Parts: sequence; structure tokens; C-alpha cells
Amino acid sequence: MVQFSTSHLDVCFAALSDATRRGVLEELGSSDASITELAQKFQMTLTGMKKHVGVLEQAGLVTTEKAGRVRTCRLGPSGLEEGAAWIEARRQIWNARFDALDGVVEALKREEEVDGQ
Repeated sequence: MVQFSTSHLDVCFAALSDATRRGVLEELGSSDASITELAQKFQMTLTGMKKHVGVLEQAGLVTTEKAGRVRTCRLGPSGLEEGAAWIEARRQIWNARFDALDGVVEALKREEEVDGQ
């Protein structure tokens, strides 16, 4: 079974728990942007956007590069991979449980049909 870093998952999911930060990731999916551009897009202060970008950066979801006075943000190279793998593992577990439940329900239906005749 794959081992997941709980602390990294916690940081990643905490970063994704905020709608603004998810919006920033959506924006950066289209193109790189400066913190100023992101702040304008989300109608917030530079300080507020810097905090959001810092959380995303700490989670590995975003990288930043400073050139002069402009800090450019872009999507991180592999920030979502571990979180997506964790979700996929849970999905497989639940699918297996639902498949087993379907089997039980079908067996009960067949048993009911035999008893009813």
C-alpha cells in the first residue's frame, strides 16, 4: 500500500479549503500572473493576496519568482499529485464497498424471488 505524508496532505488540503486559493489555482492554470494581477482579479489587498500565495507556496501548489519589484506566480510542478493519489485510493476503497453491497442486495433480491414463488 502507498504511504502518504500526513503532514503534506494536511497542508495541501488546508490550502485547498479556501475558495480564493482554489480560484488562484484556476487562474494560474491559464497563465502565470503577478501577485498584483491576482489581487486585482480577486479584489483584495496585496497583503491579503501575498498571504494566500504564501499558503499555496508552502503546500507546493504554487511557485513564485521575483524579478525586480514583481513577484510572478505559477503552478507548482507536482503539488496536487499526492493529494490526488490519496483521494483516488479512498475512491477505490469506496467503490469496492459499494460493489460488495450491490452483491448483497442482488443476492437478497434473488432470495426474495425464490421465497415468493
